[in-house]
Order: sequence, then C-alpha cells, then structure tokens
Amino acid sequence: MSEASAWILRHAGLVSPGARVLDLAAGSGRHARLFAARGAAVVAIDRDAGALGALAAVAGVEVRCADLEGPVWPLAGESFDAVIVSRYLHRPRFDDVLALLAPAGTLLYETFAVGNERFGRPTNPAFLLEPGELLERVHERLVVVDFEQGAHGQPPTAVVQRLAAVGRARVWPPPIGD
Repeated sequence: MSEASAWILRHAGLVSPGARVLDLAAGSGRHARLFAARGAAVVAIDRDAGALGALAAVAGVEVRCADLEGPVWPLAGESFDAVIVSRYLHRPRFDDVLALLAPAGTLLYETFAVGNERFGRPTNPAFLLEPGELLERVHERLVVVDFEQGAHGQPPTAVVQRLAAVGRARVWPPPIGD
C-alpha cells in the first residue's frame, strides 16, 4: 500500500473532520484511508473491485465499484464536501466531477501532464493535462488556494499538475497546512 500523496497531505486541512469526502478512482484507497482517519465519511469509488477490496474493513469508508467512464454517471445527484482525485483524468466527466462539490467544498486534484511521456506512463495525450488546464477548468467555479505544475522529483520522475481549490461559498480565508 502506497502512502498518501504529499500534495494531498499538505492540503488535507482544507477538509473538515466529519466532511463527506469522495476519493475518485480510489484504487486501493490511500487517500480514502487518510480522510477516514481524520474523521471524514468517505466514499471510495473505482472500477477495480480487487483494489477496492483493501478497503473492505476500513471504518468510515463506503466502497463502490463502478465505471466512472461509462455512459451512466454513477454519482449523479450526489454532493460531497470534498473530492479527491489523484493520478486520474477523464475529460468527458470533468464537469460532472465539479458538479459533485458542495458550494463550499474542496477539490484536491493531481495528475500527470504533458511532458510525462519522457518518464513513462501515462503517455497517451488523453491522460495528460495541457499546461494550465486544471486552472482553466476550475477558474469560474472555484477559488484556487494552491496550484503547481512541472517536473516532479529529484531527479524528475514525472510531470504533474496539482490543484487545491475551494467553492466560492467557503468562508475566506480557508486554513492551509504548514
């Protein structure tokens, strides 16, 4: 089991204890575990039932096996105080993901970007963000708390974009981790 992302850990304080949190494309649930341990009610969703099996006995985590890229959106009509996305991108559902956020909700998103093909997978442009793409996709709906993009690691091992943003109904300023 891999550890929670340093980016997600850094911005976890934007999510209140007791919040309803979605770990989208959760895999084996490294972020679902993090937020459940912090007192959140977590929904971990992924199409890989085997990976989700690692979360079966984790208190505070509801596991859902569903196809996030199919014709029917499995989260339609739901609302979350926070949505966590790591290492996943499916552009046709991006607006659906944003629609899941409560008005004062938190979006923590990180995934691969153009240039990553030099370091390995993914290499398909469908799974690589264009420069500034996360900012462009959220700028009218959310307030950006933190954003970064570029080569990750010393020496670099990936090219990523990372975003922490909150809904416009959030009391300003939100807390940030130190």
